[in-house]
Amino acid sequence: MTVDVLSPPAPAERQARTAVAVLFFTNGALFANLLPRFPQIKADLGIGNAAYGLAVAAFPTGAIVAGLAAGALVRRYGSGRVAVAGTVLTGIGVLAAGLSGSVVLFATALLLAGAMDAVTDVAQNAHGLRVQRRYGRSIINSFHAIWSIGAVTGGSMAAGAIALDLSLGQHLLISAVVFGIAACVALRFCLTGPDTEPDAEAAKEETKAETNGGAARETGAESRELAPQREEKLRKARLRTGYVLAALVLIAASGALVEDAGSSWAALYLSDSLHASGTLAASGYIALVGAQFVGRMIGDRLVDRFGQRTVARSGGLIAAVGMGLALAVPTATGTILGFATAGFGVATLVPAAMHEADELPGLKPGSGLTIVSWLMRLGFLLSPPIVGLVADSTSLRVGLLVVPLAGLMVMVLAGVLQPRRR
Repeated sequence: MTVDVLSPPAPAERQARTAVAVLFFTNGALFANLLPRFPQIKADLGIGNAAYGLAVAAFPTGAIVAGLAAGALVRRYGSGRVAVAGTVLTGIGVLAAGLSGSVVLFATALLLAGAMDAVTDVAQNAHGLRVQRRYGRSIINSFHAIWSIGAVTGGSMAAGAIALDLSLGQHLLISAVVFGIAACVALRFCLTGPDTEPDAEAAKEETKAETNGGAARETGAESRELAPQREEKLRKARLRTGYVLAALVLIAASGALVEDAGSSWAALYLSDSLHASGTLAASGYIALVGAQFVGRMIGDRLVDRFGQRTVARSGGLIAAVGMGLALAVPTATGTILGFATAGFGVATLVPAAMHEADELPGLKPGSGLTIVSWLMRLGFLLSPPIVGLVADSTSLRVGLLVVPLAGLMVMVLAGVLQPRRR
């Protein structure tokens, strides 16, 4: 499915790249506008920690429930339209969550927002990869870097709204309208036509025709003789596709696990285990996200020069060694640096896994991307309780060993990724 393009991208392709960047930005900003408002919502609803935890879990639950439908929606309506519709509905879900008067309505709204966020995620990545094929070089990491900028912008908007004493309804309505309009405008500049490249489809049809033609020319005896060989080749091809897809899921889940370790446990580990101040404890997650942003900004150039495989293996090594040393010699400063190296190391993993999954042979368009995205989100849901159980049994320091272990796993599995182009 890769299209080699030697000439500079046409204006329509540059506009499409900007449009996809806008979609990634809005996706990052919408939910980030709600996160700083969670304490106020919890207080307004008068619920305890258990009820609050269950309600907030509705967001990843919605993503898991709806995630597998994304591929079918993209194939039917097109990735651009699905991404924009999902963005608008995510904004509505976030607004409804802020206006909810009961914990049931709050959880229901988060379920909707999570479901639409998952659909948007698959669709915008599918369109971004389509634009990347037109460019003939890696640009997908830059989109994920822009998502990080959107998340920071959304969180800053929420902080500003709180400082200005805007109500939840006013703040989240502004967010939904502004980013909804931005996404709708971006749709005008997305690529038109079907998501499957015509050249790829033509090649598939040609291969099919050649196969059928060859089969027609065979005699009955030859056909019976060659049938077991074809079946064996088909079986091996399916096994290979299944193995590669499973490896890509684990690579993407490793990146997601490291991100979750920073967001869920960095501040707690620094404050409780290493007795860091509140301000210093917050620096662990900030360091991870900041380094991840830097890694994604330079990731495309690294991938074009060295290939996905080398970049992923190097990143896994950086994450494993950096966080491993931080846990072996526990200090606040060293741990913050450890989280930074982990964020930098895994910066390109999710985009790389999505890119490879989207080009796997033998799958319907969008299916590989959908499966990787869905199972990666399942990892997001399962990793916090797993780390928590290990921490309760031993210590949080031992629980955080999942970070260097994830780096080692990437080093082992990175062989399924593409090497440098010759």
